[in-house]
Amino acid sequence: MIYKSTKDCVEDLEKHGHLIRIKEEVDPNLEMAAIHLRVFENSGPAILFENIKGCKFQAISNLFGTLERSKFIFRNTFDKVQELVEFKNDPIKAIKSPVKNLSTGVLALKSLPKKVSSGPILFNEITIDQLPLIKCWEKDGGAFVTLPQVFSLDPSNTSIFSSNLGMYRIQLNGNDYKTNKEVGLHYQIHRGIGVHQTKANQLGKPLKVSIFIGGSPAHTLAAVMPLPEGLSELTFAGALAGRRFRYIEKEGYILSADADFVITGEIYPNETKPEGPFGDHLGYYSLIHEFPVLKVHKVYHRKDAIWPFTVVGRPPQEDTQFGALIHEISGSAIPKEIPGLHEVNAVDAAGVHPLLLAIGSERYTPYQTLKQPQELLTIANHILGFGQLSLAKYLFIANKQDNEKLSTHHIKDFFIHILERVDWSRDIHFYTNTTIDTLDYSGTGVNQGSKVVIAAVGEKKRTLIDNCTIDNGKLVMPGVIALNFDAFTNYENAQKELETLNSKLETINLEGVMLFLLVDDANFVAENLNNFLWSTFTRSNPAQDIYGINSFTKHKHWGCNGPLIIDARIKPHHAPSLIKNIEIEKKVDKLGEKGGSLYGII
Repeated sequence: MIYKSTKDCVEDLEKHGHLIRIKEEVDPNLEMAAIHLRVFENSGPAILFENIKGCKFQAISNLFGTLERSKFIFRNTFDKVQELVEFKNDPIKAIKSPVKNLSTGVLALKSLPKKVSSGPILFNEITIDQLPLIKCWEKDGGAFVTLPQVFSLDPSNTSIFSSNLGMYRIQLNGNDYKTNKEVGLHYQIHRGIGVHQTKANQLGKPLKVSIFIGGSPAHTLAAVMPLPEGLSELTFAGALAGRRFRYIEKEGYILSADADFVITGEIYPNETKPEGPFGDHLGYYSLIHEFPVLKVHKVYHRKDAIWPFTVVGRPPQEDTQFGALIHEISGSAIPKEIPGLHEVNAVDAAGVHPLLLAIGSERYTPYQTLKQPQELLTIANHILGFGQLSLAKYLFIANKQDNEKLSTHHIKDFFIHILERVDWSRDIHFYTNTTIDTLDYSGTGVNQGSKVVIAAVGEKKRTLIDNCTIDNGKLVMPGVIALNFDAFTNYENAQKELETLNSKLETINLEGVMLFLLVDDANFVAENLNNFLWSTFTRSNPAQDIYGINSFTKHKHWGCNGPLIIDARIKPHHAPSLIKNIEIEKKVDKLGEKGGSLYGII
């Protein structure tokens, strides 16, 4: 099925039973997001909102809510696009099998973006306040575009093939933005659009930006796809859509001819405004910070336009399925780039960036009888210098040869493997005063924090405890105990608390205990694996929040002779957690009653 618009996709999904319609009037302020979250939590279908309060347009969410639905949407092009990405990742394969791979090369040529003189997007012009202004969480600064395709051209090379198409959140109203005249763009400077803005700033010129919403679902995926060098987002979008990406040049801007909506405007050098808060993928609010402001030029929409959106929050969410789809299409190119690395998993349940699990090969000095991490540390350094993986805080890395069946995606088994082998006096390595994710507030400042690498090699050294007899403690998994602790006040008091805890635990038999977690609610942390991963790794900054029983520093190396301790309590400087609105949840409940649009779904 070739989709020329979001409407085409909606009709196809409905025909095959993958979509429901919400006929009741719904409020874009919190209610639409709450409906989406509830349906997603129940692995439900895509959702078409037919009757949005105060808006003439329809909206759709949960398009990519399951991997199966995503594969259905791209069923006619999926396999060929996999080959195209693999071809770009490993061109030697094409040389070895030129006939077999000929069709893949032809696909790339047939998918090149196409300039046209007109298109559906030019149907009408409106203003920002006429769009579906969807606010997802109570403390959000305003309404946001959550599935934007943000397009910019390189000021020094305006070829369409040097363009950038990325997904950076867009704040439509609220804060100090002038209604209908300004919107906010949140992106980090290392992103493609940031490079373009830097060049425009150097030239003293505004950067023209176009924000596409909708069109073929392939265009949305292209905006988040990590593509190999030389394969443009627009070409990938054309290949996955089965139809060339059509674009129009109008008044100095590039418009996606088939998009449902396009917002155009300019970013002026060094001009920013406060953006946020925004409920984000770590499960907390990203707070108000200065980000570029877009001076709105025009807003276009096609006839029968439909507004695609998603809701971001504590994982798993729909963007988790984005990640699964991306992995299905491209596999993991990272091991091919890093010698000795077999796999790496940016753990979604921990918010992606805070926690990496990796498997490498320890091949250095094989004649040594004493096995210790060596090559694994080299691999770890390489991982932490690779693209967005450089934002990670915790990296646990194991040796493949110690267990050929070990997988980073079997997370509990992976942690048990590490804890059975690690030597806390030797195998923990800190990186202090460095960069972490801008959205992670566990560090010492915006984009500032620390990292730690924990590497384990060799045979099993111990049997992990599988019960807990310690007061106020709960067993999380073998070898890991969560301890209820008083609310965190400051780091000076925390140090005193840890000294007292150290003295107490020194008198207890701790055989088989490898990790203590200091938490606000041990029952919550121990309830399931996801709670452990989320609370531990989003609420701690390694250099500040890792302690140890009988710890020491020798030649500037820190270690401990007893169990490791991670202080995973909520700190005063942390961002607030995302909490659902009770009254809105009651309204959603009513939609799930007999006769409601969500009956049998939630």
